[in-house]
Amino acid sequence: MNQEQPKIPQATAKRLPLYYRFLKNLDSSGKQRVSSAELSEAVKVDSATIRRDFSYFGALGKKGYGYNIQYLLSFFRKTLDQDEVTRVTLIGVGNLGKAFLNYNFIKNNSTKIEQAFDINPEIVGKEVGGVPIYHFDELEERLTPDVAIAILTVPASVVQPITDRLVQIGIKGILNFTPARINVPDTVRIHHIDLAVELQSLVYFLKNYPLD
Repeated sequence: MNQEQPKIPQATAKRLPLYYRFLKNLDSSGKQRVSSAELSEAVKVDSATIRRDFSYFGALGKKGYGYNIQYLLSFFRKTLDQDEVTRVTLIGVGNLGKAFLNYNFIKNNSTKIEQAFDINPEIVGKEVGGVPIYHFDELEERLTPDVAIAILTVPASVVQPITDRLVQIGIKGILNFTPARINVPDTVRIHHIDLAVELQSLVYFLKNYPLD
């Protein structure tokens, strides 16, 4: 995020891309302003939380008028560094990895998977979704210096040694889709996304907190 912005709670920071995506959709539809109530309905975050999130950045809206969408878009684009392309590498081109390569953040022009790595001779040297796939043995040679984020979709048994190599090269952020918990230095940020745990959590809430 932009270093000139004040430090905000992590929970707020995680919601900013959600706001930004919805505002882009509104702008594409020709809408010029939006209320916190409309935002709340769309992104499923209560109005008070939205107003509090926005308050960390000063007066972004006017009471009784709502928020100017163009202004918010411009503001969040700078805050989220959307004017600069974030280049990502993908480690592990199995079914999930291929899905990432084919999708490649097509709705977010500021994020792009530049290259992928695997050990499967059937896919190494080929492209998926226009992204070249290299052998993992070439990681240190092929990983471009402007790539600071890695997505891990590899078997849990190999994730730690792979992470160690990525950290050694200079990766600063890791999105981990394996169930393994990884040890990284304090200088590296890691986000764990365990799909099995998320599914179990959803089932629990459906059973214990019905919406009807």
